[in-house]
Amino acid sequence: MRNLKTVVFFFWSVLLALGLAGPSNVYSQTPTPNNLKIAFIGDQGLGDGAQKVLQLIKAEGADLVIHSGDFDYADVPLAWEKQFNDILGPDIPYIGCVGNHDVKMWAGPQGYQKLLEDRCNRLGIQWTGDLGAKSSIYYKGIHILLLAPETIGEGHAAYIKAQFKDDPSRWRICSWHKNQHLMQLGDKKDETGWDVYEAARQAGALIATGYEHSYSRTYLMSDFTHQTVADESDTLTLSKGKSFAFVSGLGGKSVRPQKLKGKWWAKVYTSDQQATYGCLFGVFNVDGKANQADFYFKNIKGETIDHFKVVSGL
Repeated sequence: MRNLKTVVFFFWSVLLALGLAGPSNVYSQTPTPNNLKIAFIGDQGLGDGAQKVLQLIKAEGADLVIHSGDFDYADVPLAWEKQFNDILGPDIPYIGCVGNHDVKMWAGPQGYQKLLEDRCNRLGIQWTGDLGAKSSIYYKGIHILLLAPETIGEGHAAYIKAQFKDDPSRWRICSWHKNQHLMQLGDKKDETGWDVYEAARQAGALIATGYEHSYSRTYLMSDFTHQTVADESDTLTLSKGKSFAFVSGLGGKSVRPQKLKGKWWAKVYTSDQQATYGCLFGVFNVDGKANQADFYFKNIKGETIDHFKVVSGL
């Protein structure tokens, strides 16, 4: 059965590349297991802080890690891979998108991208596109785009629209590294453009980013460009035109202060709030409820800093 799916996926990938096929029903309609747990991190580094976050991910029993860029800040891909292999083991699904600090060693036979590709190949995780830069993965019924707006390549908003057009997936995730100025709490400038945020929102896809070394989450938004809040409830209902974004940048490198405020932020966690390293976890198909997910940000002290529910209306 696995070989048959591989063959089907290959031919679908060719048709997709030629513009003759849409999203793969074979993979998008794969059932999501009960209580599938995804860890969202970014801005990791090497050393004690990063290792404690990885230990937290292991203790929480994550089934998949999505890393939104900036891996080790040292341009040593093998050391970065060894760090998470030593703690999480070699067989945990671990995917990511390129950050600005990863560009130098992104490509090449021992680059970050090659390590991620090898891991996906070994674990049977299939993708289309340029992995970690402009790529699409169907993982157990969840459609994940790993992107690099304003880091590598162009046309990311158009790619988001094309990938989610006629997509039957209930859960959609866009992960990229950089932000717009008002979509983070520090001093980052406008970098990605609003078009990628809006393309994701229009598809009902949640947005996972890093770059700024803090944690922040918006309310449910009906417009990112003008920071229009659709609902301030801690139960966020995703639909075409409504979504939310978060920055999970406390992967271990450093913790930065808050420099911006905004009425669109549901939660902020910076050095001004005595923040320490941690990770955002999303639990999908909660107790067999296919359209429900439970999210929480936990720090390495074991404290739950943010807790909210997400309902897919897709």
